[in-house]
Amino acid sequence: MLEAPLTLLVDGANVVGSRPDGWWRDRAGAAARLADALGALAVAGAPAAALGVAGSHAWPAIELVLEGAARPAAERTVPGLTQHAAAADGDGALVELAGHRIGEGRAVVVVTADRGLRERLAAEGAAAIGPGALLALLA
Repeated sequence: MLEAPLTLLVDGANVVGSRPDGWWRDRAGAAARLADALGALAVAGAPAAALGVAGSHAWPAIELVLEGAARPAAERTVPGLTQHAAAADGDGALVELAGHRIGEGRAVVVVTADRGLRERLAAEGAAAIGPGALLALLA
């Protein structure tokens, strides 16, 4: 049996905000650093199991959603990474993207600790993991 292609959607605000490293002084800079790390992960490849997700496949698609003052970072090109500047709130953009990717036949895992967002994503058929698993992999 073939597994569905996998997409990792990253809630940029939630992941950046999970570490008290001064991100609030330069939200776009913090988002750009996260984007660079995600791009490196996408290029290097990481098995799904490295993030606690069942399956043997690697992350063929990693997408980052940025909102608010972090949006300008999405204008940069980062090899291996698709970036989205949310028109309004990042949560709505994540739910919409998850629905689109699932509609394309992809399995979707979203990185966020936001409980309300996780519930909305589950209704779309997406799974969610916390930022800690991703940050540990990027470290």
